[in-house]
This record gives sequence, structure tokens and C-alpha cells, in this order.
Amino acid sequence: MAQCVVIADDLTGANATGVLLKKSNYNAYTVLNSERLDLKLLSDSNCIIYPTDSRAIDPSIAYNRVYNVAKLLKNKDVKVYSKRIDSTLRGNLGSETDAFLDALGNDFTAIAAPCFPEANRIVSGGYMLVNTVPLHKTAAASDPKNPVKTSSVREVFEQQTKYPIASLYIGDIMKGKEHISGKIREFQQEGVRIIIFDCISRDDLDVIASGVVESGINFVAVDPGTFTATISRKLITPNKAKNKNKILITIGSVNEVAKLQVDELFLAQDVFNVYVDTKELVESTDRRTQEINRVVNEIIDNCKNYEVCSVIGNGIMPENRLDLDRYAEHYNLPTEDISNFINNSLAEITYQILVKNSDFKGLYSSGGDITVAISKRFQTYGIRLLDEVVPLASYGEFIGGEFSGLNVVTKGGMAGDKFSLNQCIHYLKEKLFI
Repeated sequence: MAQCVVIADDLTGANATGVLLKKSNYNAYTVLNSERLDLKLLSDSNCIIYPTDSRAIDPSIAYNRVYNVAKLLKNKDVKVYSKRIDSTLRGNLGSETDAFLDALGNDFTAIAAPCFPEANRIVSGGYMLVNTVPLHKTAAASDPKNPVKTSSVREVFEQQTKYPIASLYIGDIMKGKEHISGKIREFQQEGVRIIIFDCISRDDLDVIASGVVESGINFVAVDPGTFTATISRKLITPNKAKNKNKILITIGSVNEVAKLQVDELFLAQDVFNVYVDTKELVESTDRRTQEINRVVNEIIDNCKNYEVCSVIGNGIMPENRLDLDRYAEHYNLPTEDISNFINNSLAEITYQILVKNSDFKGLYSSGGDITVAISKRFQTYGIRLLDEVVPLASYGEFIGGEFSGLNVVTKGGMAGDKFSLNQCIHYLKEKLFI
């Protein structure tokens, strides 16, 4: 039986959610004819998506359709139940959520995260904005079948549901997953059955999903698909990926763009980072070896509870940048050789971490010299290029060498805006089912 069940109010929405799930390498099956339901496909698919064609019909009929489908697909093996709703809150949101809750039982809570950041649908302060415009001032207000006259997400639900509602706002999201999980349990004890979340970014969805998982409650995701895809990655392992995967970031770039990108990543995601003292890498062979060992051991000793770890040359901070010409003059070596001490040391750190912990299945490297040094240390023949993540950032797999098949994203140190590194890591997470 599938571990994810999505009930959507229309076919296009069902397929849109299926595509999001497919990006994370789940097998998704949209049911088009319930009378010809293929039970083999049900067992072979990670996710079953069932459209009820109920957006523009009477709320009581919509309730019955969702209730019957939920009863049909309810199973102890399901880890994620999802009520796919319209990204502009049109349709029978309340009655269909009620139906899902009634079918599953009194111990289930609806987690409503109705934002879709990539489509510029966000919820802030309880209000939905579409391309920065309040929802009730958009075309959704004049929809001939399902007009939406308010931008308040809570008001839309309150007009349709029979159950108590609570809200968590941006301030709550900023306090992290522990705060969110505590509030969820608190609301559940008070009898709340629907919790509506603010969310303005993919990072918000990730924190909300982590909070829901940590709370340990039984839940139904109520959203346009992005939250369902996010929480599915945390709870469901695709058929062809049974290990817990991790991502390693190696950055040797020493410019303001790279620093802005790192700062943004640390604000957005939970990363265990170790800064490499680059001065130690050029002082002597012994000190270089000691620094390499220190960094590797810190990562290995602390990576257990982190999905993403990073090793970053401390020269990314202006006060730590070395005068390579001075070292070159002191050692009577070309400046390029001094630079290579640093690049090759970062490559060695990367190599040892991957050797010592096989859970690292994804690598992000920033700076062309660093990527070359890593490829040489890994004895890689080349990179099979598969996609462009953002402009000037490429996704692919190493060919040959000791880590053939390793998923890798490479980017120039000055390429992209401040969000680019964060986007690259999210991309790798989707590829690695994290």
C-alpha cells in the first residue's frame, strides 16, 4: 500500500501535486477511473493521488466524496494524508477537511499550510498574498464558480468548517521546530482540529514540517502540494532509497558574494559547520595535517543529527584572508602553490569525511579551484551533467573514481544572488529524498 494518500478537489491540482512528489523520486499514481482502480499500482506506488472533482459542487456532496475516498484509502501503512486545496483558497476547503478528519478519526489534526512560494502565494499575519496583492483584490474574488471575498485564511475556513481552528504566525515559525511542536501538542489538548500556518518561503515549510514530525501527532496536510511534498521527504523513503542521506558543503571562496550566500543558508537551514583555519594549512606540513584532522573529526563526531554539514575556509571572512603573496615570498614558491595548499587541503578534508561516513551522498562545492582539487583527490574521470539548478550552478554525478555516482552541485564562488546556495541545497535535498 502507498505511504502517501492525496485527495485533491480537481484533476489538474492532483497532477500538480504528483509532479512535486515525483521531483523527490516518489512513484505517484493519479486515479482517473475509480471503477478501474489498479490494485497493483497501489502497491507499487509511494503516493496515490485521488481527484474528487469537488471544487465547484455543493459542500455536502463534496464532503461525501472526500469522506468515501478517505475511508477507501485509509490504511495503517499510510504516513502522509493530504487534502490538496486550491492555491487561492477556492472551493470547499472546510467541508472537505472536515470529511477527511471524520474519516480518519478523532486523533487526527489538520495542518493547513496553504502557501505556494514558487507561485508567489504566501501567507503572512494570517492573510494570503498573491504576487504581493491581497487575495480578495485578485482574480480569485471574481471567479464565476468559487469567488473568494476575503484574504484571511482563517475566515475562509471558519465559514466552512465545524471544527475549532487555531493559527501560528511568522513569529512562531521563527522560533523553530521545538516551539512549533509544542504549540501543536498544546492546541491538540485544547480540542483544536485545524491549525493554520503562516508561510512565506520554502524554508518556512521545512521548519513547519520538522515541527509537525517532532510533535508526533497524527495529521492531515492541507495545502496546494508544496507542504505535502516537504513533509513526505521527512517521513517516506522512496523504494530505491533506503539509507539516511546527508549533504556535505565544501566552500573555499573568499569573496563577499560567497559570504552573503553562506549567511543566508545558516539563517534558513539547520547546518553543522566547521570553519577551516586556512592559516594553519600554509604554515607547515604538520600544522596542515593537524588542522585537516581537527576539521574531519569535528564533522564526523557531530554529523549524526544533521542532514547538512559544511566545511568552509575561514578566509570567507575578510579579517581572516591571507596575503598569499607574502607566504609565497617567504617560502620562495609561486603564489599558485600556496593557493593549492589550501585547495588540496579542503579536498582532503572532503575526501576523508566521505570515506568515514557513507551517509554523505550529496556534495556541494563552491569555487572552481576547489572543485578541481576535489575531483583530482577523488580520482574522478568527469561529471555527468544532468541539470542547471540556478544560473551558473550545475547538478550532476561524478563518473569513475572512488565516489562514482556521487550527486554533486558545483557553482562559482561569485555566481548567483544571496539565495543561490540555499536553493542549491534544497535542490540536492529533493534529489536525495532528504
